[in-house]
Amino acid sequence: MAPPAALVRTARCLWRWQWQQLMGGLAPADAEGNYRRPAGAFTALPPLPADAAQAGAHVLIVGRSCPWAHRAWLVWCLRQLGESIDLVVVEPDPEAGRWRFTEPFQGCQTLAELYLRSGAAAGTRATVPALVSLKDGRILLSESAQLIELLNQWPSSSTVDLDPVGQKEQSQGWREQLQHDVNDGVYRCGFARNQAAYDRAERALFTTLGKANAALAAAPGQWLSGPELGLADVVLFPTLIRLELVYAPLFGCSRQPLWQLPALWQWRSRFYALPGVAASCDDQAWRRDYFGALFPLHPSGIVPAGPPLATLVTTPPCS
Repeated sequence: MAPPAALVRTARCLWRWQWQQLMGGLAPADAEGNYRRPAGAFTALPPLPADAAQAGAHVLIVGRSCPWAHRAWLVWCLRQLGESIDLVVVEPDPEAGRWRFTEPFQGCQTLAELYLRSGAAAGTRATVPALVSLKDGRILLSESAQLIELLNQWPSSSTVDLDPVGQKEQSQGWREQLQHDVNDGVYRCGFARNQAAYDRAERALFTTLGKANAALAAAPGQWLSGPELGLADVVLFPTLIRLELVYAPLFGCSRQPLWQLPALWQWRSRFYALPGVAASCDDQAWRRDYFGALFPLHPSGIVPAGPPLATLVTTPPCS
């Protein structure tokens, strides 16, 4: 027997009210329903530490599922910074809504404890990535856009420069557009509070992806900001490698599959093939953490089946 219509209407109203409360804690929004990423701590770009070249003096803390941490991890890989910066991978604790260390780090069990120890105000969101000075016992920087610039300046035996002089202006333009429309854009789709907010975010997302595809198609064999790999490529990759696996099914970013943007598809495959990149990608962890942890978007916690990552980076797109 179908439930009474009045009961259905009441249940829908109650669930929507509860959803709004849950979303308020997960993802703040403005008055028009647009997701707004909260301000973080340790966002000021510090000078290059005097002991930057000293092995074991600094630690980069990342989480596998976080795209903002992934971009810092990529710079760490591409510039071979493991010689001077150790890598620590934290795990999500969905029940408590926080990142935790698999082993105590500087006497801390969670990233939130390390934030407090580093001088953050109580209640500050503890996010990855985070660059830690072991000498000072505190976080130096946790804002990813600034952090990848600092890591690109870090002393290294590698000759890789991810911000070539001749591409700086082009790279900065792409980074600003990608940050708003693509990197934050997928979250603005998934965390939108109403249809209009979603429509705005989704339209901007695919408009900018279309522009990137056109730019790459017009310069075969080049990278996004020019002939050399750059920071613009680094900030785009973590979002695109998660697109079919997470953002399309969970955040509603499914209007246009990436194979319909063939230049971007090929670009993603080229980037994935770079040394160290594949080791930073864990599609099972991404799907488990997103589908299992974002309760307001996916209350069942069931992790749906998805395409193997290998098919997204090795199989050529359809013609």
